Amino acid sequence: MTKNLLVELGLEELPAYVVTPSEKQLGQKMAAFLKDNRLSFDSIKTFSTPRRLAVRVMGLADKQEDLSEDFKGPSKKIALDADGNFTKAAQGFVRGKGLTTDDIEFRQVKGEEYVYVTKQEAGQPAEAVLAGVPEVLNSLTFPVSMHWASNSFEYIRPVHTLTVLLDDQALNMDFLDIHSGRVSRGHRFLGQETQIGTADSYEDDLRKEFVIADSQERQGMIVEQIKAVEAEQNVSVDIAPDLLNEVLNLVEYPTAFMGHFDEKYLEVPEEVLVTSMKNHQRYFVVRDKSGKLLPNFVSVRNGNEHYLENVIKGNEKVLVARLEDGEFFWHEDQKLKIADLVAKLSHVTFHEKIGSLSEHMARTSLIADYLAKTVGLSADESKALARAASIYKFDLLTGMVGEFDELQGIMGEKYALLAGEAPAVATAIREHYLPDSAEGDLPETKVGAVLALADKFDTLLSFFSVGLIPSGSNDPYALRRATQGIVRILDAFDWAVPLDQLVDNLYDLTFESLTYAHKEEVMDFIAARVDKMMGAGVPKDIRQAVLAGSNFLVPQMLAAAEALQVASQADNYKPAVESLARVFNLAEKAPADMTVNSDLFENDQEKALAQAVANLSLGDDIKENLDQLFGLSPVIDAFFDNTMVMSDDEALKNNRLALLSALAQKAKTVAAFNQLNTK
Repeated sequence: MTKNLLVELGLEELPAYVVTPSEKQLGQKMAAFLKDNRLSFDSIKTFSTPRRLAVRVMGLADKQEDLSEDFKGPSKKIALDADGNFTKAAQGFVRGKGLTTDDIEFRQVKGEEYVYVTKQEAGQPAEAVLAGVPEVLNSLTFPVSMHWASNSFEYIRPVHTLTVLLDDQALNMDFLDIHSGRVSRGHRFLGQETQIGTADSYEDDLRKEFVIADSQERQGMIVEQIKAVEAEQNVSVDIAPDLLNEVLNLVEYPTAFMGHFDEKYLEVPEEVLVTSMKNHQRYFVVRDKSGKLLPNFVSVRNGNEHYLENVIKGNEKVLVARLEDGEFFWHEDQKLKIADLVAKLSHVTFHEKIGSLSEHMARTSLIADYLAKTVGLSADESKALARAASIYKFDLLTGMVGEFDELQGIMGEKYALLAGEAPAVATAIREHYLPDSAEGDLPETKVGAVLALADKFDTLLSFFSVGLIPSGSNDPYALRRATQGIVRILDAFDWAVPLDQLVDNLYDLTFESLTYAHKEEVMDFIAARVDKMMGAGVPKDIRQAVLAGSNFLVPQMLAAAEALQVASQADNYKPAVESLARVFNLAEKAPADMTVNSDLFENDQEKALAQAVANLSLGDDIKENLDQLFGLSPVIDAFFDNTMVMSDDEALKNNRLALLSALAQKAKTVAAFNQLNTK
């Protein structure tokens, strides 16, 4: 017989960004708890609102599965003494399992007898197992925690209620300072405390108190209501997924409505209006059917339709205050001069251990100049890059960016254009921040991409140089994101710039403000980002083999990882890799600077391999390179079948090792094949 289990934890309002992850975490940890405790179930459904996390387990068994487990002990010759009595070793073994020597039996294992005992354990009733539910709740992890009242413990937010129901039976247990029952809290303003009747009546019981506990249902209501506004007003509402998730986790009973603002604010750049509405007020942006921004917004109230007109007026009033700020700064900032703002950057700290923003920009300018030559920018592009690099942080001192820091770079582009800067310069100022997230948009112009690379390189090298190196998950200066941006940009623009050589050359640059240090740690850090870019779907041995190759060219490395992953599914992969791995392993023994002497060849197979190595022409097409290398497998195997590499004749041995080394050096531009696993 099975039952349904409900566990609900009622809390003070959670930060919106933790609600969805916490809901998923609760479901996963509850499933793991039940499996670990041999308590079977059919399915799990999770619930969440800003003031609760809950899970319902369907088809929960009424008792644990019985346990029968065999344990292997010492061999018979160790378990018995000369008189046939059990030794201390045997006695200690069974005692550790909670059994006695009467439970011992001997079993044959590979021709020798060993002690075995079988431990039987009857399954406990579900109620006894579920006493561990508080452990599940306590195991949830959060980005922040807090103390409250005089308690010594901490949690994401103060806990008010704990409901644990097995069908209609309320189970008794304690979590933190709360004793369980069947009481849950309704909507903060529209509802009241309510009794949850059964595990199955949970949603309906809360719905009566204006709480939609199912986050998917609540999200569906929000989207449906916004779509109704669109149809009624003949407009298009931008339902951004990130904003939708945030709004979802701010309300328990959603009611969408549309508000209005004065059309005069449409003269302010659209980005300012969208930032004010979306980022600051959590409003959805409204456009006409052609995509033009309209003087409207859609918001979602945490409540019903009562007094909605007052709510609309209140939201309009709050938004207008933000728009007034934007309009003011838009006009005031245009009175400023870029040169004056750039001069003031010498008084703005980049980091107290590193120096000012002016010093950071100066280093970035030198790096940008070097990169421009390295990637082959044209004269016009190099000129635009030099100008952009000399001013690109100026907008940080504008009133608009001071008020709306999300607009840094975006306003820099607009103010630069108004000041008469070339479009390429203005675009680069905006694009140097890209990508601004792990999967964010990349620069589209070469000038912007090079400036982004230069800025990110100096950021990375500067912080490492003063010892501010990320450890574990701690990365307060977002250096992993900056480095991943470097890797992504190099790949997107297919710039075959050897990163090891590039970093070496950057460390050779001299600055008045800072001397770069910790180069080895920087290279390891970059390699880790390349490893991540290859993707978790690529086997670890392939990623390691590519990273151990001789080329640190990001586009080629990513292509090599992909090509090897595809090739690993083919029948010829194992023999081809094993042939090349044998080459690599022996090549490591080759004397340095040894050249191949064809006069020392003793058989046709040596000559054939030497000719194949000479003909091996590896270019930019990684798949073609891999096909060529795998095609050498018969030639390599024939060489090894007919040639004693480690000959007693030193000259012959070294010549053969040199030949293998020549092949390994070419193949290593793709990967270190002896790092690949073929078992």
